[in-house]
Amino acid sequence: MATWVRRWQREIVAICCASTLGLGVASGGCGTPTSYFCPWDEDEGPKGTPCEVNEPPDAGGDDGCGGGDGGDDCAAEDDTDVAITPDFGDLIPPAQVCAGQCVPKEPLGWSEPALLWIGSSDAVPSCPASAPIVGYEGYADFAAPAPHQCPTCACDPPEATCEVPAEWNAYASFPCGGPEAPATSFAAPDGWDGTCASTNAVEAGRTCDGTPCVQSLAIQAPRVVSAGCAPRVEEAPETPDEPATAGRFAIVARACTGNASPPCADPGMTCTPAPPIGDAAPPEGFLTCIHHEGEHDCPATYPQRHVFYDGAEDTRGCAPCGCTEPTGATCSVLASAFSDERCSQLVVAGVVGTGDAPFCGTITPGTALGSKSVSVIGLDPGRCEPVGGEPIGSIAPTAAATFCYHRTSPVPA
Repeated sequence: MATWVRRWQREIVAICCASTLGLGVASGGCGTPTSYFCPWDEDEGPKGTPCEVNEPPDAGGDDGCGGGDGGDDCAAEDDTDVAITPDFGDLIPPAQVCAGQCVPKEPLGWSEPALLWIGSSDAVPSCPASAPIVGYEGYADFAAPAPHQCPTCACDPPEATCEVPAEWNAYASFPCGGPEAPATSFAAPDGWDGTCASTNAVEAGRTCDGTPCVQSLAIQAPRVVSAGCAPRVEEAPETPDEPATAGRFAIVARACTGNASPPCADPGMTCTPAPPIGDAAPPEGFLTCIHHEGEHDCPATYPQRHVFYDGAEDTRGCAPCGCTEPTGATCSVLASAFSDERCSQLVVAGVVGTGDAPFCGTITPGTALGSKSVSVIGLDPGRCEPVGGEPIGSIAPTAAATFCYHRTSPVPA
């Protein structure tokens, strides 16, 4: 025991000498050329002369343990269970001691530990005094809104006209267009509207290769020309979407940080603000956490995981209304040929419709073809199918962040 006490006493001497270096202690002892600190002299304290006793009393001198007649007394002291604790005074400044809690250091890529509060959006607390800075605020448990309401689309009837046939041909045979039968054009003018026209008239008695050119007359079928359908909204939603129906988060997360803290004694730990307790803490309390942008697995030191988002992106809408091309359109015409130029002396007439084969009428051989006319007797513009009006887009949380925490007690500083 004496040896253990002497070791502490020698350390005290060393600390004494080290602590007085600022006062000018020389390398050879605890004094300086002008001032000497003598803890073992009879009059202790600084003096202007070198120390008379440079070792503690138990170092083996006449007045120490093991020397002279006092050795037995020192032996008795050795049996005493006494530990001398060195007084370091102010050698370790209080500011260098962690005033919060020592927790495991964050892995590479993760944020430094912070205090995390998780709770209802109706009761978000302020950050505590020990960590007054809001480092993050995010949300979780997103409640999607009701499906987006869209209108019902419809199409107006197409705007259509019946294009009368302009191609008329007389043949020197019957039926029309027989093998090697010459054809004579009796075509209508470009852009014809069907009114009486004498264009390309064929005089009576004209012959083709020795036979009458006019023995039959072929007229092509009409054609429906459509401008398409105009889309319209047939039925609008009764209750258009309002901001209140855009969805909401039920949970709010707030991370609070403080000023930089001194290191902990364990190099694997870091000093962070301690969560408030008692009346200063919100009902849900604060957790010690680390965080990483995006979605990640948690490290073993912070195994509990939460994912939060910074908001939600709403791209919902309705596809615009449109219409397909018209289908099912038909029209029919009455086509007539005359021998005179004023459409008064009928030679042949017939009804021809869209989708039909060309009309072919028999004519007395050699008859004149002086004029022609067409009248529309039926037009069905068809119909278009509506397209669009269905919901498009989505609403979803954005910018995920992973928070990891643990519920174990922190290591004392």
